[in-house]
Amino acid sequence: MNLYFYIILGVLIATYLLDLLADLLNLRHPRGQVPESVREFYDEAANNKTRAYQRDLTHFGIASASFDLVVLLGFWFAGGFAALDVWLRGFGWHVILTGLAYIGLLAAAKSFLDLPWQIYHTFVIEARYGFNQTTWRVFVMDRIKGALLGVLIGAPLLVGILALFQYAGPAAWLYVWGTTTIVSLFISFIAPVWIMPLFNKFQPLAPGELRDEIVALAERVHFPLREISVMDGSKRSSKANAFFTGLGRNKRIALYDTLIANHTVSELIGVLAHEIGHYKKRHIIKMMCLSIAESGFLFYCLSLFLHEQGLFAAFFVEQPAVYTGLVFFALLYTPLDLILNLFSHALSRRFEHQADRFAVETSSDKKAYVTGLIKLSRDHLSNLWPHPLYVFLHHSHPPLLERIRQL
Repeated sequence: MNLYFYIILGVLIATYLLDLLADLLNLRHPRGQVPESVREFYDEAANNKTRAYQRDLTHFGIASASFDLVVLLGFWFAGGFAALDVWLRGFGWHVILTGLAYIGLLAAAKSFLDLPWQIYHTFVIEARYGFNQTTWRVFVMDRIKGALLGVLIGAPLLVGILALFQYAGPAAWLYVWGTTTIVSLFISFIAPVWIMPLFNKFQPLAPGELRDEIVALAERVHFPLREISVMDGSKRSSKANAFFTGLGRNKRIALYDTLIANHTVSELIGVLAHEIGHYKKRHIIKMMCLSIAESGFLFYCLSLFLHEQGLFAAFFVEQPAVYTGLVFFALLYTPLDLILNLFSHALSRRFEHQADRFAVETSSDKKAYVTGLIKLSRDHLSNLWPHPLYVFLHHSHPPLLERIRQL
C-alpha cells in the first residue's frame, strides 16, 4: 500500500459520501404547499406522488451506489485487478489483444452486475408510478444492440487508443485526443440516420396545424428547418421529451409521441422554440467544444500517470501495462472529473435559462410555454424543491420553480 492507494481509496469514499449527503439532504429538504404559480396543473395529489417517487428513486440510488462501491473495493482488496492481468497474460497474446480482453471483461462484468438494478428500476419503480411501457423483449433487445454497438465501435477505438499509447511515444496523448475527437464527431453526424433508428422509429411530422405552426416559427426565427420527426418514446416510457441532435445535414429535432399526445399546439411550439433556442445560441457547439477540451485534458493527465509505478503498485499489479494504467487512472481521475462535471452542469443550467428566454420571446403564446414546462415537470414527477447541493452536483437543468421565477 502506498500514497496512490490511500489517495484513490479516499477519493472513492469521499465521492460516495458527498453523493450520500446530497441524497439525504434532498430527501429531508423542506417542502411546502404547491405554489400558486403552478397549482392549476400541479395539485397536492401530484405533489404527494412526486414525493413518493423521489423517495423511492433516492433509496434505489443509495443502494445501487453502495453496492457498486462494496464490489469495487472487494475486487480491489482481493487482488482481482492483478489476478485478471496475470491470467490473461498467461495466454501469451499480443499486448493490445490482452488489453482489449482485460478492459472488455471488466466492462462486461460491470454490465452484468448492473443488470438486476436496471431491471428493478424499469419493471418495479418506473412501473409502480405508471411510467414503464417497456416490454421484456424491448429491454433485452436494447441491451443486445447496445453491446453490439459497443463491440463494433468501442472495440476498434480502444485498440487504437492502446496502440497509440503503446507505440507513439510522448505525443501519444495528442494523437489519441485527435482520434477520439474525429470518431465522436463522426458518430454525432451519423447517429440520427444510422444509430438512433436501431432503437426507435422516427417518422416525419404529419401535415396539420402543428406542422404549420412549426414552419411559421422556423421562418420567424430564421431557423434552417430540414426535418421534424416524431419518435415513438411511448415504446419505453410514458415520459415525454424533445431533443436536438446531429450535425450538418443530419441535424434533427425530434418530438416524443407522448409529448404530442399530452400538450396543446401552443405548448408544443414553446417546447420546440426552446430547442431551437439551443441551436440559435450555439449551445450545442459550445458544449461539444467543452467536451473536446475536457477529453484533451483527460488524455494529457493520463499521459503523465500512465507509466507511474506507484499507480500500479496501489492495485497490486507487478508488471505495468497501458491497459491496466487506463483502468487505474480512471479511478484516480475521479475528483477532477467531478469538478469538470460541476462546471459542465452549471453551464448547462445557464444555457437552459437562455433557451427558456428565447422560447418566451419568440413564441406567440408566452404563457403556453410556462404551462408546458409545468405539465412536463408534473408528468415526470420532478422534485419541485430539490436541495441546492443536489442541484449543484447533479442537475443539468434548473429546478422548475427557478425557471418560472426567471421567466
